[in-house]
Amino acid sequence: MARPSNKERKTSIMKQALELFSKEGFYSTTMPQIAKKVGMSVGNFYNYFNSKETLAKELIRYISGILGEEMRTINESKANYKDKIHAVVTMYFEMATKRPEMIQYFLRVYLSNREVFEDGCEGMVCVSDFVTEIMIFFEEGVRCGELRDQDFYSAFGLFMGYLGGMAFLNGEKILPHALKSYRDSIAMNIYNALRTYP
Repeated sequence: MARPSNKERKTSIMKQALELFSKEGFYSTTMPQIAKKVGMSVGNFYNYFNSKETLAKELIRYISGILGEEMRTINESKANYKDKIHAVVTMYFEMATKRPEMIQYFLRVYLSNREVFEDGCEGMVCVSDFVTEIMIFFEEGVRCGELRDQDFYSAFGLFMGYLGGMAFLNGEKILPHALKSYRDSIAMNIYNALRTYP
């Protein structure tokens, strides 16, 4: 059996770390805990990540990359913007259901512990893959006349506020129904808030 490459090992570490950070939080999770979960010595672990802060930044870049790829696929589709918004909501809710550690990490670690991300992750630097695709989404929607021209941060806050808020409520087990059952109404609410009016 072939030995895993450094890239495969690093990805495996990040997946295990995501689970711990999303459940325990940044400060309660230790490097020895992560090393143990991955099945390696702490010394060897430091060959991949020299600090918990470095690992935290890599994780948010990793999540942003995955979300960015999903957004790029939606951006490149020929669908209208009502359907594209529905596709974004579907994608995000599926990720919150099937890979909840990714969304929980974003909400519980990245947004809640901004001091950890000050050096090298200021502003939206570490989530640029995802944010760039969201910018393209809005710009193209305005250019083709389907979305209203408005301040990016207003539109972004509205969109992510809906998605993040619902994912948070789902993660806290507050929602009375499965997250996917809210998909159509949330997508329509977002579309109505962003679309152009005749």
